[in-house]
Amino acid sequence: MARFFPALASHQFIIFFFFIILATAADDHSFVRTMDRKLLGLKKEKLSHFKLYWHDIVGGRNPTAVPVVLPSSNSSTAFGMISVIDDPLTMGPQLSSKMVGRAQGFYASASQQEVGLLMAMNFAFVEGKYNGSTITVLGRNTVFSEMREMPVIGGSGLFRFARGYVQAKTHWFDPATGDAVVEYNCYVMHY
Repeated sequence: MARFFPALASHQFIIFFFFIILATAADDHSFVRTMDRKLLGLKKEKLSHFKLYWHDIVGGRNPTAVPVVLPSSNSSTAFGMISVIDDPLTMGPQLSSKMVGRAQGFYASASQQEVGLLMAMNFAFVEGKYNGSTITVLGRNTVFSEMREMPVIGGSGLFRFARGYVQAKTHWFDPATGDAVVEYNCYVMHY
């Protein structure tokens, strides 16, 4: 009988250890799994270049950028200002040129040393095969620099899993009204 208990204890340990391994393995991957990209219809990744003009209209009867938080009264950089935008995106620099989408989101003045904006916006396309798709841009925009670069952090529709960057260059700016036209060159990796 003395010999039976050590063998029983040994078997109980093995069974206990087996169940611990199973329980741990189930918990580690219960909400995550590896997938084949083809199951989502993702084909070969490609690089696309879009050249767009962003029209930020602050003044007038139909502004496309509206301040929702006013800047600090003692700031020379409009620090603290937040504006919500629904800016037209066109193929050419004139507002009358063909509209291909809208830049929807906000920008916030986030620098006390220079006019530096935090830009968070979706380029929501309304034209051609990209109609209904978006590119998401999030980054720092020092508006008085000749060329600014911001990352593309994602997208939707045909731009699922998008990544890349945009380069922004001011085409026209009216200091009296604050209205601006900015050329955006978007370089986007997507499927």
